[in-house]
Amino acid sequence: MLQTLETVWAPRVLTLVRIVAALIFLEHGTQKLLGFPPSPNLGPALFSLYGYQGMIELVGGVLLALGLFTRPVAFILAGDMAFAYFMSHAPANFFPVLNRGDAAILYCFIFLYLAFAGGGAWSLDRMFFGKR
Repeated sequence: MLQTLETVWAPRVLTLVRIVAALIFLEHGTQKLLGFPPSPNLGPALFSLYGYQGMIELVGGVLLALGLFTRPVAFILAGDMAFAYFMSHAPANFFPVLNRGDAAILYCFIFLYLAFAGGGAWSLDRMFFGKR
């Protein structure tokens, strides 16, 4: 039973975590750059810090959702989320629940895990580059 959990289900659940995290992360990029879902805030200028962040979220979210170049993309996104936390959230308050940075922290560590664990059972990495 334990071997089935480790060998069969763990890679599949890893894939589900990757896809769900990527799609929710992608939504931040589509909101910033494409205006969907609609936000009361105006979208950022494309070549501003927030515009670049939107591009990173959009491209990184798509690549992670597909499981393509999972390890390097996840590593870049983990650093991006650490940077976002310390630039935007931490100066507001020490406590993540008060500075609204808890999502950035969770994304950072989920992406860091994916950088080491890979894309899981169902990923384009596995299909193109084989089992790692």
